[in-house]
This record gives sequence, C-alpha cells and structure tokens, in this order.
Amino acid sequence: MLFTEKQANLSVTNYIESSLEKQIEQDKLKSEGIDQKTLASIETHVNLKTLSLKGEENSAELATIVGFICGVLIYMFIFLYGVQVMRGVIEEKTSRIVEVIISSVKPFELMMGKIIGIALVGLTQFLLWIILTLTITSIAGKVLIEPKMDASVIAQTMKTNNLDEHALKELGATPAAKQDAISKVFSQLETINFPLIISCFFIYFLGGYLLYSALFAAIGAAVDNETETQQFMLPVTIPLILAFIVAQSIVQNPDSQLGFWFSIFPLTSPVVMMVRIAFGVPPWELALSIGLLIAGFIGATWLAGRIYRTGILLYGKKITYKELAKWLFYKG
Repeated sequence: MLFTEKQANLSVTNYIESSLEKQIEQDKLKSEGIDQKTLASIETHVNLKTLSLKGEENSAELATIVGFICGVLIYMFIFLYGVQVMRGVIEEKTSRIVEVIISSVKPFELMMGKIIGIALVGLTQFLLWIILTLTITSIAGKVLIEPKMDASVIAQTMKTNNLDEHALKELGATPAAKQDAISKVFSQLETINFPLIISCFFIYFLGGYLLYSALFAAIGAAVDNETETQQFMLPVTIPLILAFIVAQSIVQNPDSQLGFWFSIFPLTSPVVMMVRIAFGVPPWELALSIGLLIAGFIGATWLAGRIYRTGILLYGKKITYKELAKWLFYKG
C-alpha cells in the first residue's frame, strides 16, 4: 500500500509496482533454490525473418512505420489546406471582395480556382520534400556504406586496442559489423515499393484534399465568420478523425474487414488506404478505392457548388441545415 499526500501519477505507481514485482520474484526463486543466472542463461530471443513467395526479404516493422507516417501526413495536410480554403472564402465574403470578383467569373469557377490553387501549393511542397529526402538518402547511402576493410586493417585495429575478435564483435566495433548493420537498414528500405507509395500518396492527397476542401469551401460560403463554422465542421471532420483512429488499429491487421471497408469509403480511404499500401494491397482494391474517391470528389463538388453559389452573397443570416437543404434543390 502506498501512502501519499496527493494523487500519485501513473509513472510513479508503475515504477513502484514493477520494482516490487522483480524483487518478489527474486525472493521466490531463492526460496526454491533456483539460481537467477540459470534462468538468464536459458532465455531465448528469436528474430523472425519474413520472405515473400518471390524470395524477397521484407520488414513488417518498416512497413508499419512507412504506412502510418503516410496516413498521418495525409490526415494533417487535408485538415491544413482544407481549412485554408474555408478561411479564404470567409475572408472574401466578409470583406465584400467576392461581389467584385463574381462580376467577372461564375461562383463555381471562383470556388474551384481557390481549391486548385491551394492544391498546387501543397503538391509543390510535397515534391520539394521528396526530392530533398531522396537526395539525403542517396548521399547517406554512399557515405555510410563504405567498402569492407581488409584483414590487415582489422588485425591492426585489434592490435592497437588490445582486443580480440570476440570483444570487437561484442562492442560492435568491427568495421564489417557496422557496415552490415547499415547495409541491412538500406536493404530493408529497398523492399518497400516506394514508387507505388509516392504515386498513391499524390493520388490520395489530391483526391482527399479536393473532396474535403470542396466541403470546407461550402461551409465558408454558408457562414459570415469562423465562429459559425463549428456547427457545420463536426459532420465533415468526424469521418477524417475516425479514419485516423481506425488507422492505428489497422497497422496490426491490414487485411481485416474494417481495414477493407474504411479503405474504399471515399471520406476515410485517403488515410486508411495509405496505411495499408505499405503492406501490399490487391490491385482491384486499389482501383476500386481510387474510383470511389474520384466519384466522391465529383459528388462533393456538386454539393458544394450548389451551396456556394447561394451562400456566397448571403449576409447577416444564421444558416441551419434545413436552409442548406433548400439551397441544394434551388433552381435559380
């Protein structure tokens, strides 16, 4: 039992529990006449190496990291650039600049111009990141993976430091060991289909961004300030937040039914499918997901266009969902 003046935090209680458990286990082993060194000597660690049917080595850990990072980036940038579109629409509406602009272009053309313009900014940023990453990786590979040292150099290293071969291996100090470790990392990176991941990343970023930014633009056109956007933001952002939550469990089982359905549903596929792609996805699932995402974008654009053309010139009125439904079927 632990007595404290105030509520103990979780890290403290976990540390105390762990320390007590280890001490009690040691006392029990001693009372039974079991030596701790004997137990330590029989401990066995297994490192499982996985190979594809083609004989290629792959790494589940690396695929998990790559897939989850791609999903998180999609999630973050859809929010980031989508909100930029919404704020831009609200700013133009509240400053009455839009009244001048739509005298030259149609409201739908204005909405699409803003969406596409911000999309090109995002793509340019991603392209620069990819070029920079590939450049750094290429340079690191040439610098770190050096030719193996010959036997005379290794012998001289052992003699200078008064170490035998076993000691060098234990310390990880042999040049060959260091090179092998670095080579293993780069060889595992080669097992990931980066061309497919990068191309799909652009497709799902564009599809997801265009879908959500159209909805964000419609929200911006329907309100007069950012405070009023809260009632409309929740239904739009719930699928994206849910996709991020589901993605954390999908990395444990990418081929589950949950992963399949969330990876083809347009509002969640940009995040979930990017997590699954690193593990390998059947071509028909990928094609179905991209096709539905394109259809979702077209539907969202039509929906947003109906709201945008009416709401962009409407001021001083608090909009409800019932009013938005009327705008969808307004034939003016």
